[in-house]
Amino acid sequence: MNVADARKFLKKNNIQFVLAQFVDIHGSAKAKCVPVGHFEALLTTGAGFAGFAIWGLGMGPHGPEYTAVGDLSTLTLVPWMPGYARIACDGHVLGKPYEYCPRVALRAQVKKLGAMGLTMFTGIEPEFMLLDRRADGSLAPFDSTDTLDKPCYDYKGLARRSDYLGKLVSALQVAGLDVYQIDHEDANGQFEVNFAYRDCMTSADNYTLFKMAASEIAHSMGMVCTFMPKPFSNRAGTGSHFHISVGDAKTKNLFHDDKDKQGMGLSKTGYHFLAGILAHARGLAALAAPSVNSYKRLVVGRSLSGATWAPAYVTYGDNNRTAMVRIPYGRLELRLPDGSCNPYLATAGIIAAGLDGIKRKLDPGPANNTNLYELSPEQVAAQGIPILPQNLNEAIDAFAADAVLRDAVGENLSNEFIRLKRMEWVEYSRHVSAWETNRYLEFF
Repeated sequence: MNVADARKFLKKNNIQFVLAQFVDIHGSAKAKCVPVGHFEALLTTGAGFAGFAIWGLGMGPHGPEYTAVGDLSTLTLVPWMPGYARIACDGHVLGKPYEYCPRVALRAQVKKLGAMGLTMFTGIEPEFMLLDRRADGSLAPFDSTDTLDKPCYDYKGLARRSDYLGKLVSALQVAGLDVYQIDHEDANGQFEVNFAYRDCMTSADNYTLFKMAASEIAHSMGMVCTFMPKPFSNRAGTGSHFHISVGDAKTKNLFHDDKDKQGMGLSKTGYHFLAGILAHARGLAALAAPSVNSYKRLVVGRSLSGATWAPAYVTYGDNNRTAMVRIPYGRLELRLPDGSCNPYLATAGIIAAGLDGIKRKLDPGPANNTNLYELSPEQVAAQGIPILPQNLNEAIDAFAADAVLRDAVGENLSNEFIRLKRMEWVEYSRHVSAWETNRYLEFF
C-alpha cells in the first residue's frame, strides 16, 4: 500500500479518525486519535506523546517528545469502532528510532535475520477468559452454566458465547486477520481463537490488535475479557503459544525435513534453533512470562481437569504438551509465553536465542516424550532436565545474566525492563494477601 492507496482506502471506508497505536513495555496498547485529514503526518513527523506518561520509555517529565511514526503496511480498519482505522507505529525521539520502543527492538532483530536472507514466521495462539465481576467484587465465568470439571472443547460452553465469538471473529476478519479455528479451552470461561501465521512482526502487530478487539467487544457486552495468566488457582492458566519457523527466499520453512531420524520432520537448522531456545529458556521466561502471576501458571501440578497444560521443565518432545517446546512436525511450538507477554519483546528474544543456537550449532539432545507432570523432582534431576524459573524474581535474575537476550532487547530497554520488574516483585512481596491473614491471623 502506498499513500495514494491509503487515501482511497480511508475515503472508501468513511474513516474519520486514525489511531496512532503502539505498545508500552508491558505490551499494553497505547494510542492517539488523529483526524483523517492529518493522517499523512503520521508517516513523517508522527504523533507526539509525553514519554514520561508511558511505562518503560526511560524518560523524565523534562525529556524530549516521544513520537509514534506509522508503518503504512499496518493500516487497517477497527471494525468495533466505526469510522476508525489503526496504524501500528514505531517510537521515535529527536527524529530517530527510539531504542526503548519494543517494536523498534524487534525490528532490529528482524533486520539481523534479513541480513542473513531469513524471515521468521510465527503463529500466536491467544487464550483468554470471559468473566463476570460480581457485586461483591469477585470474579466468575460470565456464563454461570460453564461449570464442567473438564470443559475443553465443550459444545455448550462454545454455543452459549457464540454471540461474542461471532462479533469478535467478524471484526478480526474485516481487520485482515485470517481466523481459522475457535474453541472452548480447558478452564471455565476460557477460549482460544487461532488466526493464520505471518512474518513475526506482522504476527506481533496482529496479536496486539486481537487483544484490543477481544477486550473492547467483551466490554461492550458487559463482560471482562482477561489475558491474565492465572486468574483461578485451581484451573488451567492462559497461554499464548508461539508456533515458529524460519524461511528464506527459496524455502518457506527451513525447519522442515522429512528425513529427520527422530520422526518429527525437523531439520538440522531447526534443531539448532530449538537448542538455542532451550539454552536461553530461563532468561527467555522473563520476556515470555513477565508478570508475577505468570509463575502461578508455570508450575507442576494438577487442575480440576487433570492437567495444567503449562510447561515447567526445559525440554522438548514430539507431541508432548508437558514439554516447554512441542514439535508439531517441521516447526516449533513454544509453550512458554502467556497472555501477559509483550509480543515484540518475546519475539525479539526468541530470534536471538534461536540464532545463537544456529551460530554455535547447539544440540538439543534427544526428545523427551514422557508425561513430565508425573515425574518426581528426583526423577527430573536424574534426567538432567532444567526447571523454568518458579517466580518472577528468578526469571529476572536469569534475564539479567543472559548477554544474548539483553543484547537482543538493547541495553537501555533491558535495564528499564529489569528495573520495572524488580519493582513489581518488591510490591508483590510486600503485599499481604487473604491467604496470609486466613492462615496466620490466629495461628501463633
